[in-house]
Amino acid sequence: MRDDDVRSSCFAALDVLQAKWGPDIPYAALVEGFNFRARRVPFLNRAFGIYRASGQRGPAALSVNSSYKQDRYQDEQTPEGVLYRYQGVDPENHFNRWLRNAHVLDVPLVYFVGTRPNWYRPFYPTFVERDIPDELRVLLTFGRMRGSYDEREPVHITDAIERRYEVGLVKKRIHQAQFRGAVLPAYRERCAICRLREVRLLDAAHIVADTEEAGEPTISNGLSLCSIHHRAYDEDLVGVAPDLRVHVSRRLLDDDDGPMLAVLKGFNGVTIATPSKKVWRPNPDRLGMRFERFLAT
Repeated sequence: MRDDDVRSSCFAALDVLQAKWGPDIPYAALVEGFNFRARRVPFLNRAFGIYRASGQRGPAALSVNSSYKQDRYQDEQTPEGVLYRYQGVDPENHFNRWLRNAHVLDVPLVYFVGTRPNWYRPFYPTFVERDIPDELRVLLTFGRMRGSYDEREPVHITDAIERRYEVGLVKKRIHQAQFRGAVLPAYRERCAICRLREVRLLDAAHIVADTEEAGEPTISNGLSLCSIHHRAYDEDLVGVAPDLRVHVSRRLLDDDDGPMLAVLKGFNGVTIATPSKKVWRPNPDRLGMRFERFLAT
């Protein structure tokens, strides 16, 4: 038995929570569970990782999760998917049977990834693509939800090339989410330039891009920026000098295109807000590398 009705209710409830909170959901919201046939059903079991709801009729897991720090178990990201560890060393314990049954029945589940303490990003539909009992782990891959908003259906991607592409997208989202989850709290969840505090409008911007050698995913290589300042920073319309002062490009300063641009230009010369801990503050050398690009644009 696949429990497709439970899974559909779970996915729909997560759609609603992400509409409210954004892509990352606080554990305090997840712990309330979702409604299924007049019962509250938990989304996950944070302590044991692999979870099957007591109200399910089928034998397969509903969700798996990984903590932000991953102290006990380390997920391994590969081009083929995510290698997720069994619970303990007995492939036949009930947690691992739930996980392995998800592979046998080819049912979709939710992969909750900790992006910062007490916040999770759910990825669904996730499928147990391969069971590897000799290594005490499974391979997780990612499908797609298709159809209209109120009739969405999980689709298992069978084409290997398309599946690898989807895995790459999810890996990038996980990286971005965990980087954001580290940077925003360090900046007390506000834009370093304009001090906006609406978390849903804040991003973590890399000072040196993660595609470059010096582009490490560390707080000192990040800036908490609102969506507008992030886009302007990425396009070198706004720069931050090693002395932490904001510079607006001459192109924008010479333009006169309404009140929104006037607000953007108003931050020229201000000093950005920085984290309280010295080790978290923007690295001057990286700021200098990035500022040279801004000046050359």
